[in-house]
Amino acid sequence: MSTIDPLALSEALIRCPSITPEDAGALNVLEEALTDIGFTCHRLSFTKVGTPDVENLYARIGTGGLNFCFAGHTDVVPIGDRDDWSVDPFGGQVREGVLYGRGASDMKCAIACFAAAAARFLERHGNEFDGSISFLITGDEEGPAINGTQRVLDWMGDEDETIDACLVGEPTSVDVLGDTIKIGRRGSMNGHLTVYGTQGHSAYPHLADNPVPVMVKMLNALDGEHLDDGSEHFPQSNLEIVTIDVGNPATNVIPAKIEASFNIRFNDGHMGVGLEQRMEQIIEAIAAEKDTRYGLEFTISGEAFLTPPGPLTQIIEKAIKDVTGNSPELSTSGGTSDARFIKDYCPVAEFGLINATAHKVDENAAVDDIKTLAEIYDAVLEGYFKK
Repeated sequence: MSTIDPLALSEALIRCPSITPEDAGALNVLEEALTDIGFTCHRLSFTKVGTPDVENLYARIGTGGLNFCFAGHTDVVPIGDRDDWSVDPFGGQVREGVLYGRGASDMKCAIACFAAAAARFLERHGNEFDGSISFLITGDEEGPAINGTQRVLDWMGDEDETIDACLVGEPTSVDVLGDTIKIGRRGSMNGHLTVYGTQGHSAYPHLADNPVPVMVKMLNALDGEHLDDGSEHFPQSNLEIVTIDVGNPATNVIPAKIEASFNIRFNDGHMGVGLEQRMEQIIEAIAAEKDTRYGLEFTISGEAFLTPPGPLTQIIEKAIKDVTGNSPELSTSGGTSDARFIKDYCPVAEFGLINATAHKVDENAAVDDIKTLAEIYDAVLEGYFKK
């Protein structure tokens, strides 16, 4: 049975410039490593009109028993200004005990640690353990998230592939490795509001209909809406106004319309459709009062979800405690992840490296943390299959 060095595999993955939706060879690197330790790999390419083609990987070893899945993504965000980096963003360079490169924190190193942990577990147990280990790796997490994890899960359903528990390798740690596990995420939805008026000269307002004051009143009402006080595992929901655009280059013209966008991060006390109706009521009341035409559109990126503390979280907590001595916090903070799709299929939690440099210039991960994370993931497998 082959072994896998988590640092060497991390370096190889980082050297693939896999900016969404380009794979740039990253999945080839991972597939080769997993094939060498006995996994059966399926490369899955999905497409949809209006979105880029995306490469994905599903790999599995074992044909029966419980199927424990490691999930994550090899795609990364753009590097920004190259001149701001002190190292080659895709060089995979180690300097003073730290591995630098885009994707080091989020989350190529975690994927390398998944593979190293699986190799160690299989080296001890061979194929005789009662269960299966799988990998669900996408190249579309940092992008539209349309041709990635969702499509792989659909394919798995068609192929009668089921998973019983899942660990996503997002960088959840805050100050030290092992201080935080994510057991859920807030939902996210975007609203786009357009208010219509009549264009005219600013010196003759009676001959025009200015939509700006109406929009201001609507946005003030949205901003002042108290959504909730939080819940047992989640903080308060919040609505943030993110853009306001009149598109008016002139200073003496009343515009014909104004547009604004807002984002709502909501906890498990809400469903997206309920918030849509609530926002619509607020807007409609003001529009009716002002006799104003408007348009309001919503897109829901994901609903809030929670994996309540239980068997899966206990296994991960114990693995972290045994390896590092840390007692992790169970958190639902942060943005969205592909766990929002997986939660419909099995219990899912997220745990990975320190997130302080994710998406930043000189993104990095400590070499010692990479080695320790592989040990933790190995301990998770031991705990899961000893249930």
